[in-house]
Amino acid sequence: MLLLPSAADGQSTAITHALTSASTLCQVEPVGRWFEAFVKRRNRNASASFQELEDKKELSEESEDEELQLEEFPMLKTLDPKDWKNQDHYAVLGLSHVRYKATQRQIKAAHKAMVLKHHPDKRKAAGEPIKEGDNDYFTCITKAYEMLSDPVKRRAFNSVDPTFDNSVPSKSEAKDNFFEVFSPVFERNSRWSNKKNVPKLGDMNSSFEDVDAFYSFWYNFDSWREFSYLDEEEKEKAECRDERRWIEKQNRATRAQRKKEEMNRIRTLVDNAYSCDPRIKKFKEEEKAKKEAEKKAKAEAKRKEQEAKEKQRQAELEAARLAKEKEEEEVRQQALLAKKEKDIQKKAIKKERQKLRNSCKTWNHFSDNEAERVKMMEEVEKLCDRLELASLQCLNETLTSSTKEVGKAALEKQIEEINEQIRKEKEEAEARMRQASKNAEKSTGGGGNGSKHWSEDDLQLLIKAVNLFPAGTNSRWEVIANYMNIHSSSGVKRTAKDVIGKAKSLQKLDPHQKDDINKKAFDKFKKEHGVVSQADNATPSERFEGPCTDFTPWTTEEQKLLEQALKTYPVNTPERWEKIAEAVPGRTKKDCMKRYKELVEMVKAKKAAQEQVLNAAMATSDSFS
Repeated sequence: MLLLPSAADGQSTAITHALTSASTLCQVEPVGRWFEAFVKRRNRNASASFQELEDKKELSEESEDEELQLEEFPMLKTLDPKDWKNQDHYAVLGLSHVRYKATQRQIKAAHKAMVLKHHPDKRKAAGEPIKEGDNDYFTCITKAYEMLSDPVKRRAFNSVDPTFDNSVPSKSEAKDNFFEVFSPVFERNSRWSNKKNVPKLGDMNSSFEDVDAFYSFWYNFDSWREFSYLDEEEKEKAECRDERRWIEKQNRATRAQRKKEEMNRIRTLVDNAYSCDPRIKKFKEEEKAKKEAEKKAKAEAKRKEQEAKEKQRQAELEAARLAKEKEEEEVRQQALLAKKEKDIQKKAIKKERQKLRNSCKTWNHFSDNEAERVKMMEEVEKLCDRLELASLQCLNETLTSSTKEVGKAALEKQIEEINEQIRKEKEEAEARMRQASKNAEKSTGGGGNGSKHWSEDDLQLLIKAVNLFPAGTNSRWEVIANYMNIHSSSGVKRTAKDVIGKAKSLQKLDPHQKDDINKKAFDKFKKEHGVVSQADNATPSERFEGPCTDFTPWTTEEQKLLEQALKTYPVNTPERWEKIAEAVPGRTKKDCMKRYKELVEMVKAKKAAQEQVLNAAMATSDSFS
């Protein structure tokens, strides 16, 4: 009987019997261990040969476990069972040569061998003295197996492996032999990666994509390393829930701090490698050369493009000049033709007008009465002025080819049409005049500020009052109105409503119009008071330094800096104004002193104006009382 391997997706196995008779095909089901092997092959979509390879692999692992050589820890008997947490668990079990690469089968085999050799009963039977309770060093073996057999506890111990080298090479160490220094360090630290297939450092011939992938991986390194093994407090020892929570909180904070230090260590490693990597310098130089070449090519292309554009522009200018000359010539010819046509039409109209006058004169203007003849002559002149050439020709043809009565009727009809047209034009003109006068009355009488006229002095006084009493002043617009009523020379009493309306209209003005208002007010002030010589009123320093020509206004930022500097450097500070000028960029000592004086005068004027308004208000209340 020959057993044939089944197909990957089949559900049964065919068996053929070699008999003398004809062959028959039978359907059978695998049972026992063959059924188990069949299910594994089907689930893995694997052939029988692959299953045989796996079986061989398991057998090889078992043989390796049997051949595992344990390294005896020489300090095992001197270990303190109470200090088991600080011991090297791999060394205790004799696995210091494989450490984190040891399999669970190897750990179990090592523990079994250590138990057979160091169990207290074995040693006691051999006559060796045994310590009572957990004081015997065999406790260290038990703890080591307990830590390494549990995947979570083993991961925690592997994270703080005492034999792991956490050192980071400095930049000076890798100056001449970069790959020899950093390659083993990255290989050593790759064990902490959550991701598999960690990229290698490579060599000098690595491509840009490989180098970029390597540093991208390490700059975004995802480490599974955690530091719960180093917790100083164990929450199982807590006596109550609150104490357990407090221990957990302390442990979390400590782990987070150690995790942060670990990530800083990795980042320092990657930064040092990146700064010393000769390939990065080579790539940067190549990139720089590439950019320079692109820049030169771009400049050359731009130059050629500009030359082409310049040639095209010159050609367009030449074409435009020729087109313009041609167009001007055409316009000139058209103007000459139009002038000739106009002269011809003018002569024709003149001829037709004279013909109309002669025709009417021939018929004695269709009347024997002198007054009627004069009136008819006026009407004929009106027709000559208003009628076009075609109308004149038609009218003349009617007069010459018809009788006197028919000609008179046609003439009177034409006169009536012209008079009606003149009447309509006159009515439209009168209507337009009436509308224009109404609009003028509305614009002069219906302004937004009532019938009260605002002179230039009043406008200047309003601007001054608005600046003097800023937003936030109590009853601001009433105060401004009282201030204007006291200081205005026009004698017009203003209300708060009038002041608000005019202020809004001034806000809508163009800045140039505001400047014109200020300029007119200043010119009037000069005419009234005369021009005062600047040299006479200047301080001694100003007379020697010359007049100030810089009228650059102070910005809000400069004003804040000046106020802060005045607070920082009080009056008794030596060289106070020099320091203040240094604190305000773009301003000299003289500018700062001048601005300070202006601010002092503005504050004094504001206080004086407020006192005047208060006194006026008190006087008004006294008069009413």
